[in-house]
Amino acid sequence: MADHADEEAPLPLPATSWAVLGLLSFGAELSGYDLKKWADASLRYFYWSPSFSQIYAELRRLEAAGCATSRLVTPEAGARPKRLYRITDAGLAAVRTWARQAPVDPPMLKHPPLLRLWLGHLAEADDLRGTLDAHRADAERLRARAAADLALAADEPDWAYPLLALRWSERYYAAQAELAAGLRADLDAMLAARGERRATRADQG
Repeated sequence: MADHADEEAPLPLPATSWAVLGLLSFGAELSGYDLKKWADASLRYFYWSPSFSQIYAELRRLEAAGCATSRLVTPEAGARPKRLYRITDAGLAAVRTWARQAPVDPPMLKHPPLLRLWLGHLAEADDLRGTLDAHRADAERLRARAAADLALAADEPDWAYPLLALRWSERYYAAQAELAAGLRADLDAMLAARGERRATRADQG
């Protein structure tokens, strides 16, 4: 493991701030719209899908901390001015320290469709089937979108590591679709077995 003893401790910023600063660390001068676009094409698959208000709140926090700077530009005559953000040297040093030193928490899975299934004794069978079918469709949609974003990002020379994350994301959502299909089959088998047992009890009675 690398020795980082000479580096200062990471700044006390929330993880979402580090995510935005990480987007700026690729070297481009970006608008809030650009940051939203890149977050939706990468971070959304495994960490965060921010709103514009969240992005601008984080940018204000980063500017206040000296990690980013901005300037207002007017692209052409009559066009609406926009604010462009760039990482500072201090910000680059800070996000480098965070990436090297900050503890990596284990993933915490929150799975609303599975929670709904867990409460299946309170639901109708058709509603449970619909929940699992919708989950499978969402997973397949996200897998296709991740694949498309992967193809677009392949032309970005500085995105070698985000490309790895996008490949993982494509495989993850493919697996989610497969798991949803398997869970739907398990549900149908369980419901069929329960129906057979009920019929047997009714015959015996």
